[in-house]
Formats: sequence, structure tokens, C-alpha cells
Amino acid sequence: MRIFGVILPAATGHFNPIAALAHRLQAQGHRPVFLMVRDWQQQVEAEGFDYYPVLEAECPPGSWAGILAKVSALDGQANLKYTIEYYEREARALFRDIPAAVEALGIEALLIDQTVFAGSTVAEYLGLPFVTVCCALALNRELDIPPAPSPWDYRPDLWGRVRNRVGYATLDWLTRKLWRTLQQQRAHWHLPRRTRWGGTDSPFAQISQQPSGFDFPRRQLPRHFHYTGPLRGASRSRSPAFPFERLAGQPVLYASLGTIQNRRPEIFKLIAAACAGLGVQLVIAHGGGLDERTVADLPGDPIAVAYAPQLEVIQRSTAVLTHAGLNTTLDALTLGLPVVALPQVHEQPAIARRILWTGTGGVLWPAQLNPDALRSLIVRVIEEPAYREAAGRLKAEIAGSGGVERAAQICEQVFVGRKVLAD
Repeated sequence: MRIFGVILPAATGHFNPIAALAHRLQAQGHRPVFLMVRDWQQQVEAEGFDYYPVLEAECPPGSWAGILAKVSALDGQANLKYTIEYYEREARALFRDIPAAVEALGIEALLIDQTVFAGSTVAEYLGLPFVTVCCALALNRELDIPPAPSPWDYRPDLWGRVRNRVGYATLDWLTRKLWRTLQQQRAHWHLPRRTRWGGTDSPFAQISQQPSGFDFPRRQLPRHFHYTGPLRGASRSRSPAFPFERLAGQPVLYASLGTIQNRRPEIFKLIAAACAGLGVQLVIAHGGGLDERTVADLPGDPIAVAYAPQLEVIQRSTAVLTHAGLNTTLDALTLGLPVVALPQVHEQPAIARRILWTGTGGVLWPAQLNPDALRSLIVRVIEEPAYREAAGRLKAEIAGSGGVERAAQICEQVFVGRKVLAD
């Protein structure tokens, strides 16, 4: 039995996959401890995990909802800038808080979300084995692979590599303060200086929710990188109620904008307008982003709920409309459904590019978004069989990727200090 700490962003899209992995390890006799902001204590403990607070000065109780609201309201460069600034503040706090947690709890290993860039430095300082978990799009850099925040397509030629090099240089400039903070702490702890961003990932094992087929062709991944496919499993949280009796007759289109970009009523209204009179039953899961009056004013006759049992509704759907969030996209592909993607920020444009690359759906970029264009795209994705056929190929690959069981096996080997190579 190992006591392992879990370090991740306080976001549902990161918590749910890593919680599924933690549940599997817990069932095998290990003890997970989630190191998160105070506002997540109730959710962590509801899942049956131990909890330890971090970032208490930076994120006091009741503050996290305001942070998410600000992230949701920002677009483009402003969103990226705010997110990077938060990462820098988070890094300073984790350097302070994690060593104390490890000492207090007797933590012997760590699971670290790839987007917690300070985590690996803490693990190295404490001499703990750790696993990097890519709950979002894998951020591992290669010159053939466009930077994750970009909407660029895959071009493995000279022009593409030059473009990507400029993109990575721009990203390095934007994150220079964060990088300086990481390097200063490493110097303070007498750790070797890092020369590249890839050094923030685990030297033992790296796990990605993506199947390899839902990525651009990779040539430089480390041998200990594992495409396990989606991390899913039973949750102890009560499944939200849903009026399944209303799903009768028409094809179902399930629409979700996740739990961060869901505070945009104008986009939900546009989606409803595009589907009105289309002959589909629109189901909107808005994550609490719409009030009752806004729901009542939505065009057509959508079923709009704050939360839905996502996989169960997708099983009854014909297609899925998403902000190109990785979890909803993978849930659709796991069931062989094509995707309509409306990417907004973060790595969503890069995920949308992979949807286009794999032929598993269609994309409308922000500048193209209007009811007529969205209606046409929905019709095309539902009616053209090529999209469903491509999604079916990904479904078959995901079924053979190992999922949470394989990920747990990898973690158990790392817990005893072993480096785990991919097959």
C-alpha cells in the first residue's frame, strides 16, 4: 500500500479523469490524498478521498467561483495571459505547501497533472517517484506539432516547422515569468537547471487520456509515454437526474460547453436557434451557466439542464456538440459518435484540429459562428456517413487502449520507483 498525493487544477475536466484513476488505485489498496484549494474539499471527500488544503492564502474559501467566472469571461490572448499569471502564483504556493503536506501525511509518491508545472520540481526535491497525467491535450513539444494554444493544422514540412518554432518561442516569451519562478526555486533547492519545458514531465511514466489515433503523428515522445485512452470509472457522486422519457422519436444532439466556458448564454442561444425546426432533439447541459429565465427564452424546444449523466445521454445521441473540450470529445468518440466542435480558448483549437485531422467531426471557429453556419454543419455531420465511420475507428482504438486499468498498472510500478516503458 502506498500513500500518494494528487496535484491537479481545481477544474472538473481535470478532476474527473484523475479521480477515476485514483478510485482504481484506491480499490487496489492504495491511499490517495488530493492536494487542492479549500473550495474543492467537499467534492474530494464526497468521492471518498482524503483531502489536504493548499493555496489557502491565494484562494481562500469562496474565491474559486470568482476565478472561474473571470476565466470564462476572457477570450483569446487575455484568457491566455490570465491563465499563465495564475500558473505563476500557483507555482509559488505549491513550492511552499506541498513539502509540508508530504511531511505531514507521509506521502510516498505523486500523481501530477501535466498542467501543474511546479509539481515535478517539488517531486524531484522531495525524492518522490511521480506520474505525469495528461488530463487535457498532451503538451509534449515537437517541432512537427503545433503549440497547444494554437489553431494551426498539422504540417510536417519546412514551413510548418518554422511556423511552430515561432509559436513555441512566442509561448516561451509569454510564460517567461513562470519559467523564471521555476528556475529560481530549483536553484534555491540546489536542483539542476532545466533547459527545456519538457523537463517538467515525469522521467518514470507519462499517461495521456488520448488514444494515439487522436493525435498528430509523433516522432519524439519519450519511451515512457503511454496513450491509455480515456480515464473513466465509477464515481461516488450521485448521477444527476435527467428526463430520459423526453428522448423519443427524433435524433438527439447533445450539447455541452464544459464547466469553464459555460457562462456564455449567447452561445447557448445560438446553438438553440440553429437547432430550432431542424428535426433533432437538442439536449443542453449548461453546467449552471444559465439561469431559469434564459433557459425559458431559448429558441425551439431544447431540454436544458444544469448537469446531465453525460455518457448515458451520449449513448442515446446521434452526434455531440462541444467546445472541443477533451473529455466530452473523448466521450463521444468512445461511443463512436461524430462531433460538432465550437472551440474557444486554451487547447480547444488544437483539439478541434485533431477532430478535423481524424475526420471525426466538423468545426466552426469563433469568427464563423452564426446560426445558419452552425445549422449547416450539424446537418452535414449527422447526415454524412464518413464522420460516423471515422468516429467508429477511434471507438475501436479506444476500446483497446487499456483505459484506467492500464493507467493504474503503470502507476503501481512507478510507486515502487520503476520507470515504465510503453509497449
